[in-house]
Amino acid sequence: MLENWGYKSLLLERMLYLDGSPNMSELFPLQIGQSVKAQLEHDLAIELEAVPMLTRAIKAAVEAGDDITRGLLEKRLVDAEHRVDWLEAQLHIIAEIGVENYLAQQPHE
Repeated sequence: MLENWGYKSLLLERMLYLDGSPNMSELFPLQIGQSVKAQLEHDLAIELEAVPMLTRAIKAAVEAGDDITRGLLEKRLVDAEHRVDWLEAQLHIIAEIGVENYLAQQPHE
């Protein structure tokens, strides 16, 4: 479930190590899209919300002198920014070619 939420277990392990009590449902309530486009839009909204939170958390880690947490958060921020780019690109493609054509182009295993 953590991977689906986009959280690396290392970051949560770090929070637990620092005696934190992570509650992901309060930060990012679960939203289930009724379509592929809705799922992508929900994912994008979460990532766009996460980027400024991570930026603030990085600043707090720097101020606290916690280089390990800062490093973990910076990696998470880079991942979030990459996901924002990818999700925006997918939604742009859907807008350009339509969701049916988009789905037809997705690889199947």
